[in-house]
Formats: sequence, C-alpha cells, structure tokens
Amino acid sequence: MVAYADFHRRSIEDRDAFWSEQAKLVEWETQPQQICDYSNPPFAKWFVGGKTNLCHNAVDRHLKDRADQAALIFVSTETNQEHTYSFRDLHAEVQRMAAILKDLGVTKGDRVLIYMPMIAEAAFAMLACARLGAIHSVVFGGFASHSLATRIEDASPKVIISADAGSRGGKGVPYKPLLDEAIKLSAHKPANVIMVDRKLAAFTPVAGRDVDYATERAKHMDTVVPCEWVESTHPSYTLYTSGTTGKPKGVQRDTGGYTVALASSIPHIYQGKPGGTFFCTSDIGWVVGHSYIIYGPLIGGMATIMYEGLPIRPDGGIWWSLVEKYKVNVMFSAPTAIRVLKKQDPALLTKYDLSSLQALFLAGEPLDEPTAKWISEGLNGKAIIDNYWQTETGWPILTICNGVEKAPSKFGSPGKAVYGYNVKLVDDQTGEELTGANQKGVLTIEGPLPPGNLQTIWGDDKRFVSTYWNTVPNKLVYSTFDWAVRDEDGYFFILGRTDDVINVAGHRLGTREIEESISSHPNIAEVAVVGVADQLKGQVAMAFAIAKDTSGLTDDAARKVLEAEVMKVVDSQLGAVARPSRVIFVTSLPKTRSGKLLRRAIQAVCEKRDPGDLTTIDDPTALQQIKDQIV
Repeated sequence: MVAYADFHRRSIEDRDAFWSEQAKLVEWETQPQQICDYSNPPFAKWFVGGKTNLCHNAVDRHLKDRADQAALIFVSTETNQEHTYSFRDLHAEVQRMAAILKDLGVTKGDRVLIYMPMIAEAAFAMLACARLGAIHSVVFGGFASHSLATRIEDASPKVIISADAGSRGGKGVPYKPLLDEAIKLSAHKPANVIMVDRKLAAFTPVAGRDVDYATERAKHMDTVVPCEWVESTHPSYTLYTSGTTGKPKGVQRDTGGYTVALASSIPHIYQGKPGGTFFCTSDIGWVVGHSYIIYGPLIGGMATIMYEGLPIRPDGGIWWSLVEKYKVNVMFSAPTAIRVLKKQDPALLTKYDLSSLQALFLAGEPLDEPTAKWISEGLNGKAIIDNYWQTETGWPILTICNGVEKAPSKFGSPGKAVYGYNVKLVDDQTGEELTGANQKGVLTIEGPLPPGNLQTIWGDDKRFVSTYWNTVPNKLVYSTFDWAVRDEDGYFFILGRTDDVINVAGHRLGTREIEESISSHPNIAEVAVVGVADQLKGQVAMAFAIAKDTSGLTDDAARKVLEAEVMKVVDSQLGAVARPSRVIFVTSLPKTRSGKLLRRAIQAVCEKRDPGDLTTIDDPTALQQIKDQIV
C-alpha cells in the first residue's frame, strides 16, 4: 500500500500524470487530449478534448457486468414504500424520463429545475438530464416560493419537474402551491412542468403547461434514448448555495472532472467496492445528495439507498435496520442526525446486525468530540470518519483516505488534505502562509482547484473571482471562509466561519438573506442575524430587531405576537430551515461609529463569551440590552 503522504504529494507535484491515471476509472467516448488547462487562472478546465456522459458512467456501463444487481433502493417510512431497482430497471426508468423531456423539447445545454421530495423519480430526473446533456438544478423541497423563484429566474429552466407533495413525520407537505406561486413571482416562465402525482395532496394542473408524469411514462415504456456524449467541460448541473449577499450563488459543475473525482473517491476515501451498498442519509437538494446518493455510488458500481423519512420514525433504530437488511458497507450522515439519535434508546444501536458496515462518514458541520465518541462506542468501535467540504467543491477537501493508507482519526478533526487539494493556511491580513503547528489561519486552496470543484458561478464569472479568489491579500487562492489550525501531525481542526454564513444542521444559510426577509415585515426597521452555537444543530440563527412602531410592544405577549409574525414571513419566503430560533426586540443594535454592525460581539454575548474590545462601539447600552434578554 502506497504511503498517503506520497500519494498526496504526487497529486500536486505530478498533477497531470496523477489525474490521467484516475481518469481510467471512467469510460470516455473520446479520450482527453489535455489533462488540465490552467492557462486562465483561476478558471481550470479538466480533461480537455475528452467526451463522456455522467449517466453512462453511473448506469449504462454497468449493464454488461451487473445488470441485475441492485442499483437504487428506495425506502420511504413516510408512505411505507420500499422498492429496489436493478441497474437494468434503472436504465429503463431513466430512458423513460429522458424520453418525456425530449418530447418537451429538452436538448443538450437546456436547464431543467427539479423541485422534488426524496423519491425514486427524482433520481430518474437527475440521471435523465445527464443522459441528454441537459443541465439540472435541484432545489431542496423545503424551500419556500420566494427562494424557489430566485432560483427559477437565475437558472431559466425550459422544464421543471416536481411532485404534488413531500411528507415529513407522516404529514403531507404540498409542493404544487409553492411551485405555482414561485413561477408567478419569477420573471422567467418555464414552458412545461412535469408533475409526479403521489396522491398526497390534491392539485389543479395548469392547462397547456403541466403534464402528468404517469401518463407520459406509459407512452415510453420501451423508448430507447441514447446518451449524449458531451465535452468534459460541459456543465452537468448548477446548485445554489447561500452567500454573504441576498442573491444565491449557482455553483456550476463540469461533467468529466466531476465524474473522475467521484469515481476516485469511492475506493480511495470511502473504500467502496462494486456490488457493495452505500447509504447516504442526506437529501438530493444538497451537494452531498448529488455526489453520494446519486452519482458517486452508482459510478462505483454500488447500490445506493435513497431514504425518505426521519431518523426516529418509526423509531430510532430505522437506519440501523436498513444497514442490516441491505448489508450496507458505507454510511454517510451528519453530526446533527447523530445528536438526534443520541437521545434515543441506546439499545437500538446493538439490536441489529451491523457486521457489514465498514465505516460511518459524517459531514455538513463540525463534528464535536462527545458526539463522535458516543457513536463510535455505540457502534462497537466502527470507524467514524469526519469529512470537511463545501457545495463548491463537490467532494471532500479534508478527511482520512483509508483506501490509500490506513490512518487513525482524531476526534474533532476532519483529517488531512485530500489528494488533489493543495491546502494552505494563510494569515488573513498579510496573505503569508502559516506553516507552523497550531497557528490559526484561513483555510485556502491553491489553484487549480482539483477535478469536481466548481467551474464558476452560473452566468457570473466576475462574482466567482471576486467571491472566492480575491479575499486574501497578495495571493490568488480559493478561500473556504473558514478559520482552521493544523497540528504537528498534519491534521486540521476547523474553528468557524470568517464571513456571515451560518451552518444550521448542515444547511448553509446567509445571515444577509434572513435579514432581508425579516426586514420585509412592515413593522421592522432594522435587524441583525447571527449564528449561535447549539448543542443539537451546531448553530442556530438568532435575530435582533428594532421595531418601527414600539407602542404595541409593552409586554411579553405583544412581543411574542410580532415575533410569530416575523417567523411566518421567513417561513413563507425562505422556508422553515431558515427560521430563526428567536426574534428578540431591542431599541438599538451595537454598531461602530461608522455604522458597521458588530455581529461578532452579538454572537459572543449570545454564546456567553467575552465580546472583546468594544472601544469602537457607538452605543454601549445596545450590547447590554442583548445581554439582558439572553436567557
């Protein structure tokens, strides 16, 4: 087994030869002519001249060796459904969905927006888009109309694929009214909407626009739709992520680089093998769902479990029962989910046969040491491996690559730099590289970003450069916007964000977005939103608002009424995921004399930490008000 340090070093110092070898893990219609074109930094083009197809590598290529092997295992504890699709079945269903899209005029380069619950048809939709060379944009099913509308407007899809409803905790969550309202709000109007009717919520189709999936599928039971071979650099999808401004960023991913990155990650990082089973508990609305529910495991010839439901319904053992039933080898979840399970009966961890499970990977937010220890002990010492990555990168930046060389995990650390990533810690004021142990700096990546990372921001190259590459003085490096330290063994420890993005149960939320939503309430004059440490979710949003008219806020009951109204506004515009845990009303907000909000000081007070030097604060009583109201 090769030493990991040498493996990583070669990926940086002998980059093209290294990635040329990894490219052999995928099938190409035309072999790449150039491995990496970095002639226009920071824009990297990977496997230039090569032609491939993401759907071909995820589905078609496996038909000759494992057509009857399980590929997609759909489990819903919400509707009590379970269905296993072999690679042959999946191939047929993806072609049926692709044929429907073709009938509606979707061709290579067209955008298709997917707004769906965790159902098998959502997987068919993503793979069908990839098959046609269309660019999909999946929007999380919990997003409200306002957020959905901004994404429709930015992506300008020819077709939207949706469903009547999702379900959570046994309660239907209607999607159609949210979608209809979003289309009404958006300046862009899709030509058609494909509706999957689950019979969970009645709806009225829009004549001439909405088409019924079941009816159209019946017309294409045997239709053959070949894969469209596309340039390696052709966009495969866009996925929106929050930023420090109200406008979401459409992360644009290529095809060839992404396919190679995922193909390499399955054996090297996750130790997955063809014929194994991968269970990722995320949602397709997030990047983890794209990479490790849909594309990664299938590219690796593994079965993938697509789960709709809660981790505690019907009880806290449901996930472990699926591990036993489907002989799961690799499991991927989030620290928040494990903290939820921590509150359940510990006997549920030993009730099922988990002998097939090699490792549990966790990502989405920092993994605290007590949670890591609890789940490690509960799973009888199974490997618990942290991952650190971002929507922008598409696959891990930091972890332990046990598929290359076995190495111990350190609780509290996601691990070391993954091959292909030239990770540097730098001083945020000078840009100087910090090479010593335990020096705090900004975690950055030297270009070119490795395969699978974002190419740019959809439709906005300037924003791609200014957002990610121009924030460190005197250096053109990609900023993760996270503080970190590296110990003497090369393990990194993430310390928190350098910007105003917060991480709630693995979901990145821009405080600016939440502030804009709250400010739209007619009685809100000003607001500050900060992320506050939370034992269960990692962070929660807390809002501090100044009301325009305070005459009616004389008692707690009146303040609670306004707080509920504000929460309702955020729910309707951004969805429940962005709802602050509290909205606290104050008469002034702590600012510098130049008018800059002191968010870090507010956050420190909320977390009962020292707010630091407050000599620049304009009104010292503003911070005291917040202190008095934090219970």
